[in-house]
Amino acid sequence: EVQLQAYGGGLVQPGGSVRLSCQGSGFRFGEAALGWFRQVPGKEREGLACISGGGSVAYYSDSVKGRFTVSRDNAQNTAYLQMNVLNPEDTAVYYCAADPQRISSLLCEEGPSGLGFWGQGTLVTISS
Repeated sequence: EVQLQAYGGGLVQPGGSVRLSCQGSGFRFGEAALGWFRQVPGKEREGLACISGGGSVAYYSDSVKGRFTVSRDNAQNTAYLQMNVLNPEDTAVYYCAADPQRISSLLCEEGPSGLGFWGQGTLVTISS
């Protein structure tokens, strides 16, 4: 059974940092691009940061470039999203997704293909 779970969200003060984790199982983790997305009510899900299977290629949206860093540890079947200099506009449910077919940039721009899948999200709230 394929499982993908994001965790690590919570309440963070403006200007603060948090690291999200995404753990996968039931598929060849190291052969799939992994991506981080977020969604707020009333808006479409937004691709933020995606990384290739081997971890050598990363893609970032303009909205998070320079503040967020995506990484992965294939030995632990885990991907990470380090988020710095957070502001209230970053409040959202954050999701991870995996795709064995799409490259990282395409995963971020269009979401997972029919061969990919979404994980459950984690809520990040930026507030004082």
